[in-house]
Amino acid sequence: MSKAQEIFAIIMAGGVGSRFWPLSRSSKPKQFLDILGTGQSLIQMTYSRLTVSVSSENIFVVTNENYCSLVAEHLPELPSGNILAEPYMRNTAPCIAYANSVISSIATDPNNTAIIVAPSDHLITNEGEFRRVLNLAFDECIEKSDIITLGIKPTRPDTGYGYIKYRGEGRVAETVEFTEKPEYTLAKEFLKSGDYCWNSGIFVWSLATINSAFEKHLPKMYEAFASSDDVQTIYEACENISIDYGVLEKAENVRLIPSDFGWSDLGTWTSIANQVDYDAGGNGVVGGANVIATDSKGNIVVASSGKTLAIKGLNNFIVVDTDDALLICPKSEEQWVRELVGKLGDKK
Repeated sequence: MSKAQEIFAIIMAGGVGSRFWPLSRSSKPKQFLDILGTGQSLIQMTYSRLTVSVSSENIFVVTNENYCSLVAEHLPELPSGNILAEPYMRNTAPCIAYANSVISSIATDPNNTAIIVAPSDHLITNEGEFRRVLNLAFDECIEKSDIITLGIKPTRPDTGYGYIKYRGEGRVAETVEFTEKPEYTLAKEFLKSGDYCWNSGIFVWSLATINSAFEKHLPKMYEAFASSDDVQTIYEACENISIDYGVLEKAENVRLIPSDFGWSDLGTWTSIANQVDYDAGGNGVVGGANVIATDSKGNIVVASSGKTLAIKGLNNFIVVDTDDALLICPKSEEQWVRELVGKLGDKK
């Protein structure tokens, strides 16, 4: 039983998932897709995971105003008033400040109100361990008034993740330094050192603690949301800044829980490699298509059921076939997909 009197959740669901093009589009981004073929979209999986610890009426989804109907469609049990529409994309700090202002208006005791903030499109495979870590974080944030980040014990020198250096051998460690997406050689050093975690982007804090942090480190943003409910005007003037840069890297009371609950941010096509079925040649197949692979290995092939794809002499590529677009890209060059989406603009 958590020591918090009330628990709220903020699900951040405003991203466009550009690195998952052509499956993820601006009209229906990654969080609304069943990328892994589980029968649930990523946002449905996230919501279901959180309802074990948080009641539905205390879960708020912050999303772009263009996606409100999609959120309602995917989460019909969520009260309509709990879908918070952002008029502009302004990164994670305004998103969280917006939700905090709403929670502040209904919470009975900010010092005994715990909040978990989670992205809508991440994967967690060991949900029992996740709940154990989450309960520890809830207790810690109430007892110590700390900002808690859930760090993931790294298994490889991944350059697509942010890293957090920590010290201490206890269940809750002191954060030392944040590093955003290092070069490969530096990521190898981080892995070897044993005192770094991946930054999961999942945070836990009390309402009083995070409000104080915003008031100290992002005072204009805090005051804007605290003094007005004109979201359009607030966002027009709001700074575009992440919660990491705006608050966490400046605050002195940030702690980390080193964790291992089967986490992935599903940020790129290769990140789903451990979650899909493979044929005898080591080709991962997503979507139920009939894939005939000859003299080919190490590929990720994505296509809907009912389609037949034949590949020959292709190694370590990403192949994504949709009704109106086809992507064929070396796995080693998959960061190019995001650049491509930027060039396509409205054509995507």
